[in-house]
Amino acid sequence: MTVFGYARVSTTDQNLEIQEAALRAAGCEVVRSEKRSGTTTTGRTELQTILEFLRSGDVLMVTRIDRLARSIGDLQDIVRAVRAKGASLKATEQPIDTSTAAGKAFLDMLGVFAEFETNLRRERQLEGIAKAKASGVYKGRKPSIDVEQVRAMKAQGFGPAAIAKALKIGRASVYRALEGGSQT
Repeated sequence: MTVFGYARVSTTDQNLEIQEAALRAAGCEVVRSEKRSGTTTTGRTELQTILEFLRSGDVLMVTRIDRLARSIGDLQDIVRAVRAKGASLKATEQPIDTSTAAGKAFLDMLGVFAEFETNLRRERQLEGIAKAKASGVYKGRKPSIDVEQVRAMKAQGFGPAAIAKALKIGRASVYRALEGGSQT
């Protein structure tokens, strides 16, 4: 039986040391960590590596369930993958142990709350953007393509592919700029 630890933070400026230390203190023989969003499992190579290495009797340990997933769907997929290997999931800071009925129930409840928290954060962000737009403060992202430069190159006889290559932008962006719309 191997105890695998998994640590995750969302941004590169966040620190993994506390999670990694807690996992080692809890007896994890292997600790994998990554700096990726928990809202999806896409691109989380360290998590995928652990899931591939799990064998019957192994344990996947996290400090808190929100380190594993912030979506109930992703959490359930991960739990199914762990169970399919004959392994179990545990958390150091929460009473989660998928080898027990109570642990499974608590896991599902925490998963719902993690997703709820993510949705609340998204709603607050959208409300803030709407308020900023209403007051004329929020203008959106600054244009990344100089439409006048695209048009000038076209006037000089450059084709869309040459313009795209010279400006390191997509051809579709060149066409949009030439059609008269500003590109963001």
